[in-house]
Amino acid sequence: MNLRAARDTLLKPLQAVIGVVERRQTMPILSNVLLVARNGQLAVTATDLEVELVAEAEVAVEAGGEITVSGRKLLDICRALPDGSDVDISVSGEKLVVRSGRSKFSLATLPAAEFPTVEDIKAGQTITVDRAVLLRLIEKTHFSMAQQDVRYYLNGMLLETGGQHLRAVATDGHRLALCEAVIDGASLDEQQVIVPRKGVLELQRLMDGEGALDLELGANHVRIQLDGIRFTSKLIDGRFPEYDRVIPKESANQLTADKASLRGALQRTAILSNEKYRGIRLIIRDSGVVIQAHNPEQEEAEEELEVSYSGEDIEIGFNVNYLLDALGAIDGEEVMLSVQDSNSSCLIRQPGNNDGKFVVMPMRL
Repeated sequence: MNLRAARDTLLKPLQAVIGVVERRQTMPILSNVLLVARNGQLAVTATDLEVELVAEAEVAVEAGGEITVSGRKLLDICRALPDGSDVDISVSGEKLVVRSGRSKFSLATLPAAEFPTVEDIKAGQTITVDRAVLLRLIEKTHFSMAQQDVRYYLNGMLLETGGQHLRAVATDGHRLALCEAVIDGASLDEQQVIVPRKGVLELQRLMDGEGALDLELGANHVRIQLDGIRFTSKLIDGRFPEYDRVIPKESANQLTADKASLRGALQRTAILSNEKYRGIRLIIRDSGVVIQAHNPEQEEAEEELEVSYSGEDIEIGFNVNYLLDALGAIDGEEVMLSVQDSNSSCLIRQPGNNDGKFVVMPMRL
């Protein structure tokens, strides 16, 4: 292998893929990136066996070839070189040699044949979707994914297709977030896939910019191509809970509030909540809502807020972080809370908009 490129040209693909290169790897090959040079293109691949990223750049290839080398070391070298400098990369024996100006670096390599890659994902269907739409689905739901739950199917996000709808759902067992979008003119097969947490967060990072993308859904992988980057993630093999049964029906007890005012009141009251459990109490009645918090140091906070409410008087406890996350995902200036009684889950949404629904289970205080 022998190629020449501007420093910035090399930096871009390395920065795009470095997020999936693990610092501490049981398999040394996974701390490397795969470099493949041919036909005037350099493809840089990184994987952690769950998520794979491939980024391409146009370079001057004098001799094609493929090799793997430490991703972080190569990135750090390119970052440290002066702006505007040119870089020569070649393979000499079992070393990758990087030259730029008066600088020379000789890096250890491992054979490309040992590097695990995903070629054909055998996509069952390919959906063309605007990247802003997909980013919205992720941003409105990702915060409800579980972290390291033994119910492994909760450690990710459900993507569900059917008819003209693409839907994202996430739950950690204590709360649930759902957001859906209509894909105009589409006729989508009914399919459910669970994208793992790391794949969702990496995908969110890549979604900047405008334009449509192709979302390929296979039996074991999901793949997206955009801006010279190919993202592939393994899917979680499991059955996602029947989320429809968790979403409560609209109750007669409905509270409508100014979102900013409610959010501010919750944030202030939460200062004196128990740092571990983050519990707050809502006392809801016709005259308004009283928000209370206390902690083991016998400190207390209370705030009253004017709201529009019709229904029975209710006292109910929640994890304040879950309420704040849900409010942060609502676009409008007003928010509606619907709750059956003090032992039932709370349904949170924007009035007049059913695209996004957020469910928070109560907690005992």
